[in-house]
Amino acid sequence: MANNPLLCPVNQPIDYAQVQPDHIVQAIPVLIDDARRATDEAARPDLPCSWDAIIEPLQDKTEALWRAWSVAGHLNAVVNTPELRAAYNQCLPQVTEFATWVGLHEGLYQQYKRLKASSEFSALSPVRQRIIDLALRDFRLGGAELQGEQRERYRTISDQQAQLSQKFSENVLDSIDRWALYITDESRLEGLPADVIHAARQAARDEGKDGWKLTLKMPCYIPVMQYAQDRELRYDMYRGYATIASEFGDPELDNSSLIEQLLALRAEEARLLGYQTFADVRLETRMAESAQQVLDFLRELAQKAKPYAERDLAELKEFAATTLGMDDVQPWDIAYISEQLRENRYAYSEDEVKQYFTEPQVLKGLFNVASRLFDIKFNPVQASTWHPDVRTFAVTDKNDTILGHLYLDLYARQGKQSGAWVSCERDRRRRGDALRTPVVYLTCNFSPAQSGKPAILTHDDVITLFHESGHALHALLSRVDDPGASAFSSVEWDAIELPSQFMENFCWEWSVVQAMSSHIETGKSLPRELYNKLLAARNFQSGMQMVRQLEFALFDMGIHQHDAGLSIKEVLEALDQVRKEVAVLFPPSWHRFPHNFSHLFAGGYSAGYYSYKWAEVLSADAYAAFEESAVIQPDGTRDTLCPKTGRRFLDEILAVGGARPAAESFQAFRGREPSIDALLKHSGMAEA
Repeated sequence: MANNPLLCPVNQPIDYAQVQPDHIVQAIPVLIDDARRATDEAARPDLPCSWDAIIEPLQDKTEALWRAWSVAGHLNAVVNTPELRAAYNQCLPQVTEFATWVGLHEGLYQQYKRLKASSEFSALSPVRQRIIDLALRDFRLGGAELQGEQRERYRTISDQQAQLSQKFSENVLDSIDRWALYITDESRLEGLPADVIHAARQAARDEGKDGWKLTLKMPCYIPVMQYAQDRELRYDMYRGYATIASEFGDPELDNSSLIEQLLALRAEEARLLGYQTFADVRLETRMAESAQQVLDFLRELAQKAKPYAERDLAELKEFAATTLGMDDVQPWDIAYISEQLRENRYAYSEDEVKQYFTEPQVLKGLFNVASRLFDIKFNPVQASTWHPDVRTFAVTDKNDTILGHLYLDLYARQGKQSGAWVSCERDRRRRGDALRTPVVYLTCNFSPAQSGKPAILTHDDVITLFHESGHALHALLSRVDDPGASAFSSVEWDAIELPSQFMENFCWEWSVVQAMSSHIETGKSLPRELYNKLLAARNFQSGMQMVRQLEFALFDMGIHQHDAGLSIKEVLEALDQVRKEVAVLFPPSWHRFPHNFSHLFAGGYSAGYYSYKWAEVLSADAYAAFEESAVIQPDGTRDTLCPKTGRRFLDEILAVGGARPAAESFQAFRGREPSIDALLKHSGMAEA
């Protein structure tokens, strides 16, 4: 136990390379026991009624547990092995039971109520007052006011939901990892980019096979759907991805029953807490005030976007018929036809653009944007990591004071969950004179480097990297000294995407694109002519893209607005109903989108997927402030990297985290409430 890297003090770095599954199994029970004793101690009614007597000592013990569990969860997501998964799953019920126990702890709940009612409360900082108010809300939502059988049932429900969500996630990961299509006829790969063909060839060789191995991981799946001329090949890949973790694959990996169980448990949880639906519970912690307000917001956007989506689809079908000779357009043709139409209309391909975005230069460009806006630096440092691909940076201010550390894990691989996300090992915390800085993970799934050359990214990959950097900066640039008010702890979920979606906008600015592009062969930056084509195509099919996101959000709210669970048949029918309302594309009856919707069933977005669009209104309006303060260059282009506006964004949005309601932070930055106009303008729908 003495050499267990998960038991090192929270202010010391984790030796990730040394973490073994056994370390998780050994450390978590010990840390739970410590945290349990500290909780009981903090609940003693004879303690002085003060922050220092009750909350600080409790935080000392509980943060060690949550740091270790965060590391375990992260490793389980990025270097998954049977042994690591078993260790994680062995500890998951213990961690869930402890978290539920704390939420139901009557003595601790009374201490927070006692603090709130005391004269001490008014002497606390506004941040600490907010933390206590949020804690009281969370106690109530965590079942602290339940008694007897209801309390025990709530405890059971919490444990079951955690295990079902973990199993859902595992089924998706395993379905993707186990699926492969082996091609022996090279002519079937006609149209695919050279780097994708090379990676497929290498993947087959790694298994001692001839030919090419295609997978459902995004660096392979997306290019096949966009470029493969073989329609049957596109169908096979589409069918594989559309039926992930469903009844059409391995029965052991079918998520149907997990979806049913999760919806039933969520509805029961809501009833126990005195709410009509699970959506009502979730919205207690959001900016949005009611489910109806969310639905009205989504439908207003849908009403404005659907005519554009219908126009997009009509153009696509006309092009398919007149230029490609395809009268019978199927869902597995959409990405291919769209790419052909884009190339025809704007005279460029995504593959052509991709050659200019080498990962080292993109990273340099990203760091330069953050440096100019927020006066910070990213310094490479040596650190123990969980995989050779991972790089570590110390983030410092202009005085070289360390603000935090960033771990970048950018490439797809076997045993790594798909998608892109940011999470924290630990938050910023000041204890007396000692300041502990945050440690943040930024994870993506890009195509890895090949043949000694740097990795190359699509422009969509670049946007993804900038998006996730916004989340990372939200945590790294915090000036909040109490973790209970950190960005990821207490910013409302429908505002958490503001910094991430805000950062995406810089990927379209000429000065930024020029600085972060370097052709993989020539080293030249993206030509202005090609940039102009890219910019002209920015809102290509934006109508179809928007209604697709609205479809997901309306489906999410719909299935969580019931006072009981739904059968999988009813879930699929609910999705069909939403599509009839807002969609323009309709997949085949065997499509099983919900079975792979990890945001809803294995992430934190249940009854909250609308947050992406809600926050997009905030982010577009926030970016409009940079457009308004832009400097016009001699060549007529604008420079939106305004340090003065960046400093205000840092001071009013990033640095304050969850120290105040998100609506107040937005108004402090913008001087008014948000407007939907900027989003419509950025989406090419201004005339709507």
